[in-house]
Amino acid sequence: MSFSTCDLCDAHKSDDSGAFRVMPGGLFRSYGGRARFAGTVATVRCLEDNSLVKAAVESPGLDRVLVVDGGASMKRALLGGNLAASAARQGWAGLLIHGCVRDLAELREADVGILALGHVPLPTDRKGQGVADVVLQIGGVWVRPGDFLYADEDGVVLMPAEGA
Repeated sequence: MSFSTCDLCDAHKSDDSGAFRVMPGGLFRSYGGRARFAGTVATVRCLEDNSLVKAAVESPGLDRVLVVDGGASMKRALLGGNLAASAARQGWAGLLIHGCVRDLAELREADVGILALGHVPLPTDRKGQGVADVVLQIGGVWVRPGDFLYADEDGVVLMPAEGA
């Protein structure tokens, strides 16, 4: 996969339409086996319950990126080693978690991109809560199902799929 978020920003720096969006710098840390990933966005919103994250990563990823709005909670991990391995097996390109992860050694071994705010060893309770395929706002940036997300060492950018 050959792209650079810096080059994408250079190409779209005059775009004031709101179609090209850049996540705030320094918000996410890389935890996965891939430092660079891109794909069509699928979304989940959940708070300290990873039931829908589990359901998503256990389904075919089709080179998509799962964006999870965990409400920036630093109390419970929404993704661990088992779910990261499942995401890799199912063909997900990456996961962006607006919350925490755990099992860091296992995440590094998973052939999938993983960005998260931080890590904590405490798992979630699965109560079947949350919603999927909804518009999210993370760090003041709108994230829509079907958008195209690019992530590398320099940052994360989004645009409508037709502009990708």
